Amino acid sequence: MSKTKHSKVIIIGSGPAGHTAAVYLARANLEPVMFEGMMANGFAPGGQLTTTTDVENYPGFPNGIMGGEMMDKFREQSVRFGTIIHTETIGKVDLTSQPIKLWREDQVSNEQPSDTAHAVIIATGASAKRMNLPGEDTYWQSGISACAVCDGAVPIFRNKPLAVVGGGDSAAEEAIFLTKYASHVFVLVRRDKLRASKVMATRLSNHPKVTILYNTIPIETKGDGKLLQSLVLQDTLTKEIRTMNVNGLFYAIGHTPATLMFKDQLNLDEEGYIKTVPGSTLTNIPGVFAAGDVQDKRYRQAVTSAGTGCMAALDAERWLEENYPEQH
Repeated sequence: MSKTKHSKVIIIGSGPAGHTAAVYLARANLEPVMFEGMMANGFAPGGQLTTTTDVENYPGFPNGIMGGEMMDKFREQSVRFGTIIHTETIGKVDLTSQPIKLWREDQVSNEQPSDTAHAVIIATGASAKRMNLPGEDTYWQSGISACAVCDGAVPIFRNKPLAVVGGGDSAAEEAIFLTKYASHVFVLVRRDKLRASKVMATRLSNHPKVTILYNTIPIETKGDGKLLQSLVLQDTLTKEIRTMNVNGLFYAIGHTPATLMFKDQLNLDEEGYIKTVPGSTLTNIPGVFAAGDVQDKRYRQAVTSAGTGCMAALDAERWLEENYPEQH
C-alpha cells in the first residue's frame, strides 16, 4: 500500500478559481498541491472553459482568447510559482477531522488515504444542464451555448434570431441580455407560464425584441454541419411539430454543481451548491474552503471564479497561520 502524502493545502479543481488560489498560495510559500482532475465532472483539466471557444470578456485579452488556451496560461502560471499539479481526480474525502483525508480515484477502496492536508480548497465547479438534442454535439459552441453572457456577443449571433430555453429568472436575464445583439429573441417555455419572479417576467414580456413561446420545447437542432440554422419545436399540449429558423440556442435550465462527494459532510443548499459564510469562502468545516462555481449559482463567470479563488487562498493562509503557525 502506498504511503500517504501530506500537504499543507490541497486544491481540488483546476478552473479559474483553483488556479488563482494556487498562484496566491504558491507565492505565499505554502507549496499548494492541485488535483486538476481527468474528465472530472465530464471536463478535461481546466473545467468548463476548455469547452468554450472565444472568451472576449476576461480582462487582459483585448482581442479575445480561446477558452482552452486561457486555461493553459492559468496552468502555466500556477506551475511557474511552484504548484504541484497531479492530473488525477479525487474520488473520496473525509473532512471530519484533522488532517483532512483524501483518496485519489483509483485508491478509494483503500482504508488508508492517498493524501492528507490541513487545508482544502474545493474548486470543483459546476456543469450546465444540457438537453442532449439530436444535433447538439455537432453545434455545441457553433450555435448552441449555455452562457449568454459568455458567448452572446460573438459574431455568429449578432443581428440574428436567437432562442433561449427556460422559464426562470436565469432564462429571463439571459434573453434580455441577448437582445443587445440579436435581431430577435424567442424564449421557449415548457409550461404555460414563467417560473421567473414577477419583476423579471414583466420585463421579459414587455420587451419589444422578445417573443415568449409557451408550451414549447426544442426536439432537434439543424444546420449546415458547421453552424446552427434552425430548431425543430414541439407543442407540449398538441404535440404539433414545426421548424423555426434561429442561429443560436442558449440553455438556461440550470447547472449541476460538482458536490456529490461532499454532500454528507458540507452544508449544501437545495440545489447542491456549497454554502459559504457571506463575504468569505469559509464552509461549515474549519480548514475547508469553497471557491468558484461550486459555491456561486448567480454569476458563474471566469472572472468572478478567479476572484473567489483569491479569497479562498487568503482565507486558507490566514487559517493555517492561526492553527498551524509552526508549518507556515
